[in-house]
Amino acid sequence: MQEPEEINAGQILINMEGLIKNYISSIDKLSEEVKKLKEALEDIFKNDPTFQEHSEEAKKSAKIKQKTKSEILKRTQAAELDAKIKSLRSQLKENKSALSDYLQEYAKKSGLNEIEGEDGEVREIVYVAKLVRKPFI
Repeated sequence: MQEPEEINAGQILINMEGLIKNYISSIDKLSEEVKKLKEALEDIFKNDPTFQEHSEEAKKSAKIKQKTKSEILKRTQAAELDAKIKSLRSQLKENKSALSDYLQEYAKKSGLNEIEGEDGEVREIVYVAKLVRKPFI
């Protein structure tokens, strides 16, 4: 015989799973509706001659801008700064990932969801969960 707490916990999980499935369905339906409306709006833009003319002019300007940017990035000083920025961004991404791992472990071991930084500011540990489609293997 199951304990009442186990039955309640099981029922709660079943209810949560139902809610999750309802939200997934709702999100899928809303996403499909947004997609259809977005396509209709894009058709309006495609059929407007003034917009098309301005769009072509903008594309030409963007190509000129990109070419100029590429030429500037060939200069030694600009190339060095660009490489440094890329390196720092990569390091920042790695540090954020490591921090996330350490925060999860800290919260698990300490039971706390807050931590005080060296600056004295108290920060809350929050988690972000999302669903991604599982690839077929």
